Amino acid sequence: MHYDTDSNLHGLKHDPFKALAVPRPIGWVSSVGKDGSRNLAPYSFFNAVADRPPMVMFSSVGRKDSLKNIEETGEFVCSLANWDLRHEMNMSSAAVGRGVDEFALAGLEPAASKLVKAPRVARSPAAFECRHWKTIEMPANEKRPDLSNLVVFGIVVAIYIDDSFVQDGLVNTGAMRPLARLGYMDYAVVTPETMFTLNRPEVAADGKSATVNTREWDGVYR
Repeated sequence: MHYDTDSNLHGLKHDPFKALAVPRPIGWVSSVGKDGSRNLAPYSFFNAVADRPPMVMFSSVGRKDSLKNIEETGEFVCSLANWDLRHEMNMSSAAVGRGVDEFALAGLEPAASKLVKAPRVARSPAAFECRHWKTIEMPANEKRPDLSNLVVFGIVVAIYIDDSFVQDGLVNTGAMRPLARLGYMDYAVVTPETMFTLNRPEVAADGKSATVNTREWDGVYR
């Protein structure tokens, strides 16, 4: 099948776009308003966009509570959503009224951050403390101009990692069992059994060919 996205006449039960742009990390964004009220919400359009300095982004359809808080205080935190917290992550997605504390709604304990006021999810194995850099408004849906698409960028100023997941000087990502968003109501989970390693190709001196060495990774990014 092949269809254009203007008409979106794909003939399927649901729009397949988000089932194809996969897997997507989940940005479990916590923020506080000027009045000190907490907010926690998962965003499936989330990712890292730079590492020097480390930066992350998430996108929001409309100016939701997370974005309002971030623009008020200039800070937010992205906690890692994992298998053990899947039900709590899902509950925190409820579209409750402004001022409702999703930490309490989902039965989660907040933990103080190091450099920002917004708390992290205490049981999450890792978290990024972020300062708001910029919000960019993207093109809106021509059929729903009232629904703006906004991308929020943050500079990561501090990182929390549960020490139990640090082994031999590396983060054991598989042991954290992070979640990924798929399409429809589907999710996936990273486990030690689903992870694999591939060394990057090494380019020959003449720049015309490349080979991949199957030895254990030597710690050098090429």
